[in-house]
Amino acid sequence: MSGLSFFRRMSLHRLRKSSTSSHTDQPSPVDILAPVDDEPLSAPETQTVLLLHAAKQPYQLTDSYPVPQLQGDREVLVRVQAIGLNPIDWKAPDFNFALPELPYISGRELAGEVVQTSTRPSRLRSRDKVLVISTDYRDLRKAAYQEYVVAFDYNIVRLPPSLSVEEGSTLGVAFVAAALALGVCMGVDFSGALDGPDLFSLIRQVDPEAVASDIRSECLDGIQSHERAKAGDWLAIWGGSSTSANLTIQLARLVGIKTVVVVDKAKHGLRLANHTVLRPDLLVDSHSPERAVAIIRGNLPGQVRFGIDTRGRDTATSLLQALSPSNLASTLPTSSATTKPPTATTSDGSPPVTPPATPHASTLLSAHLIGLTGLPKPPPPEGTLFHTVPIKLFHELPAVGDALAAWLERLLIRGLVAPPEIIDVEHGLASVNGALDRMRKGEISGGKLVVKVAA
Repeated sequence: MSGLSFFRRMSLHRLRKSSTSSHTDQPSPVDILAPVDDEPLSAPETQTVLLLHAAKQPYQLTDSYPVPQLQGDREVLVRVQAIGLNPIDWKAPDFNFALPELPYISGRELAGEVVQTSTRPSRLRSRDKVLVISTDYRDLRKAAYQEYVVAFDYNIVRLPPSLSVEEGSTLGVAFVAAALALGVCMGVDFSGALDGPDLFSLIRQVDPEAVASDIRSECLDGIQSHERAKAGDWLAIWGGSSTSANLTIQLARLVGIKTVVVVDKAKHGLRLANHTVLRPDLLVDSHSPERAVAIIRGNLPGQVRFGIDTRGRDTATSLLQALSPSNLASTLPTSSATTKPPTATTSDGSPPVTPPATPHASTLLSAHLIGLTGLPKPPPPEGTLFHTVPIKLFHELPAVGDALAAWLERLLIRGLVAPPEIIDVEHGLASVNGALDRMRKGEISGGKLVVKVAA
């Protein structure tokens, strides 16, 4: 499916209409997200879950498993209605990693309805339709492969009526990964996009000891203030068909960052080139990594300082070669201005135009490579920095979780972020193993596979 879905077209229509109406004519976010039925829900004592008893084994359907209990004043109990499947759900058991204990409950994102909140006053109410982003894989109460889950209120996003629970279950983890990659690793300030967070500044306002030691350097020293990405900068994304790339493109566009997307054009090129939401500024075929690098460097000489790889170490190594450690044209070989670049494809099909030379400046800027699933094995070359996305910030630092959850609510209400395409919907927890097999075989690409758990 290319272009905008019906619900997104209607959302954008409402947004355009609102620009000509007075502010008082518009419903508040609280009104838009209010549940229809305020009668509280209750949870049973036991539930059905999927348990992984050993690596390289299928998940086992297990009845009479205790429903998780709330333990803190910011915890919420949610009844699972739809689960968005992720590659980690099959890679973890197959390759025996990210399994802190056995038996284990997996699943990182879901949508459903609020059942119970803690005694602390909360913006959430019983029966609210929500998406839950479970980045804390060590707490089994928060895992998606069960009928009831616990989540922090700052890891929960209320869904507008325009989105179904199936759509809501597709975008949470990808949104967090994209927002942290852009906002922390690249220093992007989102405040100009529906009052989004400036994560670079926000993190520096908290006690450094509140940031986990293993991500503290990335969060506080990963990028310097003068190097922060801004509107007009170029970002290269290798692996543009992934859900993480999908959300990264959308968030980058909101703040004026231009994107080069490297993707298998035979599979995804036409869809991306014609897609209203995901169309990049420059589309490059991944079939020959060497040629892809030459196209990027030839058509955007010295302009691409930022890169995000969604695939793995090999493609991250190729992407590294496409980055320039400075955006100064004066640092490039003099022949670059006269050498005809390899042919590329712009979003409208016309030949790309080589940007004019950047005026000389005295400050050289580093290149920044962000690996979502791996980074090159050798240390970064001079003038380049490697980054890993500090995902745990979302559930370990409430200020970050609150800021991102509230921002995503606003973006969804206004239709400024669209969920990924749903490739198919399976039904029932018992269907998860078969659905993951489809992902293992590479049958799911360019969208999400969802499991509907309950009505």
